[in-house]
Amino acid sequence: MSFWPEFLLIAFVHLMAVASPGPDFAIVLRYAVRFGRQQALAASIGIGVAILLHITWSLVGIAVLIQTTPWLFKALSIAGAAYLAYVGVIALKSQPPSVSEQPTDESANEKVPSVKRAFIAGFITNGLNPKATLFFLSLFAVIISPITPLMYKIGYGIYMSIATAAWFCMLSVVLTHTKVRGFLLLKGYWFDRAMGLLLLALAAHLVVSSLSR
Repeated sequence: MSFWPEFLLIAFVHLMAVASPGPDFAIVLRYAVRFGRQQALAASIGIGVAILLHITWSLVGIAVLIQTTPWLFKALSIAGAAYLAYVGVIALKSQPPSVSEQPTDESANEKVPSVKRAFIAGFITNGLNPKATLFFLSLFAVIISPITPLMYKIGYGIYMSIATAAWFCMLSVVLTHTKVRGFLLLKGYWFDRAMGLLLLALAAHLVVSSLSR
């Protein structure tokens, strides 16, 4: 069995989720604007490492549910679909930021944190976000087949961790240029709307597939 279609779908959905502005984007934006490229890169790497926490819980939880209580897995799938639909609806309602939400340079004299502290800030921002765990759990329940080997699943997780860090590192470089930063912040809500449509489609697919088992 070829797992490339499964991997490519995971990669696409993950990219849409990572590109959507949220807490991770906010912390990278703050560090890039206020403290510079080095601190923003450290925070980005912290975010990528934290992804491994969510992936681990998701993989372990799904593996146990599949092997011991299939009916509970089906119930979790329905709950995951409901969560995806909820997030999708919220994302579709995203609006352009108001003037008061634009970054300023008023904190230019704020003490610059160390690289270690910036890394920890990125790690905590993502690692302590319960919605991130639920998202990855739902994502794995929707896309990954029960017969997918564990090593493939681990590979998916490592890829998403690296891809997340790489995405935010790229943003860290881009956001140090103030003109580009302003444009991305103003147009970022379109990422939310696109991801909202995708999440609603995944939720519908999950409901249909779980009921047909």
